[in-house]
Amino acid sequence: MKSFVHRMQSSQGKLVLKDFNIEDEAGELKGVDLLTGSFTLRQIKAATNNFAPDNKIGEGGFGPVYKGHMADGTVVAVKQLSSKSKQGNREFVNEIGMISALQHPNLVKLHGCCIEGNQLLLIYEYMENNSLARALFGPEAHRLKLDWPTRHRICVGIARGLAYLHEESRLKIVHRDIKATNVLLDKDLNPKISDFGLAKLDEEDNTHISTRVAGTFGYMAPEYAMRGYLTDKADVYSFGIVALEIVSGRSNSSCKPKEDIFYLLDWALILKAQGNLMELVDKRLGSNFDKEQVMVMINVALLCTDVSSTSRPSMSSVVSMLEGRADVQDFVPDSSVVSNIDKTKSEAIRNYYEFSEEQSMDGCQTQSMSIDGPYTGSSTSAADLYPINLDSDYLNSRV
Repeated sequence: MKSFVHRMQSSQGKLVLKDFNIEDEAGELKGVDLLTGSFTLRQIKAATNNFAPDNKIGEGGFGPVYKGHMADGTVVAVKQLSSKSKQGNREFVNEIGMISALQHPNLVKLHGCCIEGNQLLLIYEYMENNSLARALFGPEAHRLKLDWPTRHRICVGIARGLAYLHEESRLKIVHRDIKATNVLLDKDLNPKISDFGLAKLDEEDNTHISTRVAGTFGYMAPEYAMRGYLTDKADVYSFGIVALEIVSGRSNSSCKPKEDIFYLLDWALILKAQGNLMELVDKRLGSNFDKEQVMVMINVALLCTDVSSTSRPSMSSVVSMLEGRADVQDFVPDSSVVSNIDKTKSEAIRNYYEFSEEQSMDGCQTQSMSIDGPYTGSSTSAADLYPINLDSDYLNSRV
């Protein structure tokens, strides 16, 4: 089996990743230095009861994900490369190289990998409460009742994880696919960022990476989606979208067939212009929330989604603002952006967000994509850890 694997080595005191080819005809990784564990296929089969359907907990473009119980009692999530995955090999080795060098309470832990025969497997810590997307706007039976303190803590945790990736870790990394399905929740509802299959090294300070566009439509920063101009501020933009979702309990984009697509960010900008930002708050919270904290989170989210990448704050600044250790500057929306939302569309957006039934992610496009050039509407790859519960209406609708 031929593949590309990322190897870590030191260069003038700085960790970098190097690409090189391997030949794995004996079923082993050869010449690969990884800071992660290695498991045998026998161990994984035993843990998952030979990949039994009852242990299957999700499906992404990368392939199926299984719950497993290791011999020492550790509960794990096993992500299996699908033979149909076009981007899987690249994302598999990319994820090993990236996440094996990262340790942070708000990043999902990679226990190890298994490369044996024709199997490519990643073994993660098991996250009892699945994804933030399912908790907020998944099928009603699987949504969690997240009170405001929990939502605020989740938002701060995501921000801390991104601040670590951008500014504190040995490797400066741009995740490229921050979204609610890639934020997992443990048994205590602590958030952990997952899926580093599309992550890129940010090796040069104050410069951008010119790269093919990869990510999820609706979460990608405009300069990146349109021009492939990538900096850590692309993650900041994506975080801003997720923060709006946490406040509102709604997915950023509507995606019902034969209907116009509406974006939560547009709705937030309309409410900002009208001075009615509190209308954005999830009705399920009732009046049980800290109004000052809510306004801080909304305004921080709007700062993060500024059309100008240079105007967006760093993630360390975001953490400080969310924690009340720094003032939040007033966000002044680009007048051209708001003016482009004409009166008719504005009214349609208002009707959708105010009067539509509770929104779920049923039928929504939440998968990652990897494309050359501007987005054209097709999803060619995904590597969500376990974005969908098998008995959800969403999965059934795709059969």
